Amino acid sequence: MPRKESNTKYKLKTHKATSKRFRVTGTGIVVRTKGGKSHFRRRTPKRVKMQLDSMVPVKGRGIVKRIHRLAPYLKKAN
Repeated sequence: MPRKESNTKYKLKTHKATSKRFRVTGTGIVVRTKGGKSHFRRRTPKRVKMQLDSMVPVKGRGIVKRIHRLAPYLKKAN
């Protein structure tokens, strides 16, 4: 039996570390979490620790382009 011809594109593999670190908001903005939340926080003020929880938009068109290349199926949040 002959193989079926497919006119579809190849599936792309997602870079898993990128998909875990970045999210896309409902308006399409790529956001990231802040670093420095794991250890050495004993002497850090409580206000600074609270500020580390917020998500920050990614600046730079080139970086956003690279994120979309590494995680091509990163979609908007539902």
